[in-house]
Formats: sequence, C-alpha cells, structure tokens
Amino acid sequence: METDRSELTVKELGYDQMISINAIESTAQELMRKAAIEIPDDYLAGLRIAAAAEDGDLSSFVLETMLENYEAAKEDSRAMCGDTGCPRWYVKMGNEARIDGGPVALEAALRRATATATSSVPLRPNRVHPLWRTDHDNNVGIGAPEIEYGFEPGGDWIDLVTVHKGGLFGTDYRMLFPSDGIPGVKRFFLDCLVAFGKRGLACQPAIIGIGLGGSKDTCMVLGKRAACLRVVGDRNPDPKIAELEDELRDLGNNIGMGAMGFVGKSMVIDCNIEVGYCHTGGMQMSVHAFCLSSRRAVARIYGNGKTVYRNNPEWFTDYQRRETVEWVI
Repeated sequence: METDRSELTVKELGYDQMISINAIESTAQELMRKAAIEIPDDYLAGLRIAAAAEDGDLSSFVLETMLENYEAAKEDSRAMCGDTGCPRWYVKMGNEARIDGGPVALEAALRRATATATSSVPLRPNRVHPLWRTDHDNNVGIGAPEIEYGFEPGGDWIDLVTVHKGGLFGTDYRMLFPSDGIPGVKRFFLDCLVAFGKRGLACQPAIIGIGLGGSKDTCMVLGKRAACLRVVGDRNPDPKIAELEDELRDLGNNIGMGAMGFVGKSMVIDCNIEVGYCHTGGMQMSVHAFCLSSRRAVARIYGNGKTVYRNNPEWFTDYQRRETVEWVI
C-alpha cells in the first residue's frame, strides 16, 4: 500500500536539516553586492538589442554610455548607479524548509545583511523617516527593508531575492471599470509612460510591470512583482495576456520617447503582466517601471547548506498563479 506523502514526517521525507542563519546572512550580503554591481544578463541582452535599434542621437548616446558604465562598475566593483535605490527582499520557501531560529531570526539576518552591505558595498543610505527625516545610515528602519514571502509545495530550500528598486517615480494606479476593457488598459499604460518619461524620471529604458485585478493593495504588489521578478523575454502562460505584453511593449517604444526621456524609441525593454481575481464591478490596474539599473540578485539555499546563485527569480510558478481551492500537481 502506497503511503500518502502528506502523512509523512519531515524526518521521514529526508528534510530534517536546518538552514543556518549564518548561511542566510552571508548569502544575503553577497546578493546585496551582486544586485548593486552586476547588471542581470537578461536586462543587459535586452538593452543591447535596444541600443542596436535606437536611431535617436541623444538616446543612442545614453544607451551606449549605460553599457560602458555597466562594464566599468563590474571591473571596479562599484555600484552601477549613484542612487542605489531602496533595498527590499523577496523570500520564497519550500514547504519543508526549516530555518535555524525561525522567521524572526530570518528577518533579523536580512536586516543585518542590508545594514552591513550599505557600508561595505557601499550603498547610498536612502531610507529616512517620512516626517522627521531620521536616517540610521544603513537603509534599515521602520518597515525597511521590505520583506515579502511566497511558498511552494515540496522542498527544503529557501530562495532569497533582493531588489534595489527606486522609491520615487515610475509607479501609478487607476481604478478601471469592466467596460474600459483592453482599450482602457492601453490608455492608462500610455498615460503612465508619458508621465514617467518626462525628464527621464523613471530612468528608462525600463522593464514595465502591470498588475491587473485584485484589491488595490494586491494590484500594486502584482505590478511591482511583475516588473522586478520576471526576466526579459519571459511571457505569461495565458496566450492572450502574453500577446498583450508584446503589444504594450511595442506600443511603448513607438511614442517618440527613448532613453531618459530624449527623442527615440527605447522606452520599454519589456512588459510583464500579472493578474488577480477582483471585484466584479472593477478592474484595478497598476503600472511600475523597473529602471535602467534593474538591480536584482537571486540565490537558493538548500537544507544541506548548498547555495546556488542564479539570474531568474522564478517567482511566478504555476502554484503562485493557481486558481483552484486545492493544489493538485
């Protein structure tokens, strides 16, 4: 008689090893360094394609200078941009992962790694109190860095993803209605790109993430994750949404605006859409620009202590996009 795996203990499944806090903290520090200095391969490839196609004089100059800057940053082991953004963390755990000290110890390790990296990389200490402008000089404070979580069935691993996203411009939200349909989505998308692109406030060319549906807070989360946690060239598994992603990317590159707001056609490196079920009377939409630095780094730590660095966050799995009550493989 076959045993139901759900009834087996963690030890019987072979997942009885603790992931050490020291491994989490040291890996997190290295991820902070990588995100600040090493441009992700997927964005770099997309930028090279944009540079080859760009025919605007100033936009071409900006793109070529950006490519040179990335190489210089890597050679000198320095941050690729003077504004190193607002570090944040995305943590995903396999269902059988066990962390030494539990989630409180995990969050403390990520806060320590953020503070240490701010000094050692170094990063600009951008985080301040909104009213009193208190600055601890380490990018740590109330609600900072943000730490968001996801879970996956099976596995004794933990994924750490750090993203150093700008915290000023390049984000907007609008409550659309079902009658607005796809034309309404396109209209708000273009409104945002024009607003973002003025004077280069969104530091384009950018990866544009769009959240559709959910409640307002969910919609904002979906859009930001779409921008930051999918690689260039990845497509939504829904073929109609994937088609819309391509259409919006091309539309964004034909508004006469290029790199940093100059005349050109390199506004958007890619466009990613994620959706969530919403109230029947509305269609929430958020738009997020992940700027030309596209600072992110990813690693998986296994229960046996092995650590693997990779480029793709692999956040949006079938499990994350599930529609059913129960998860059936």
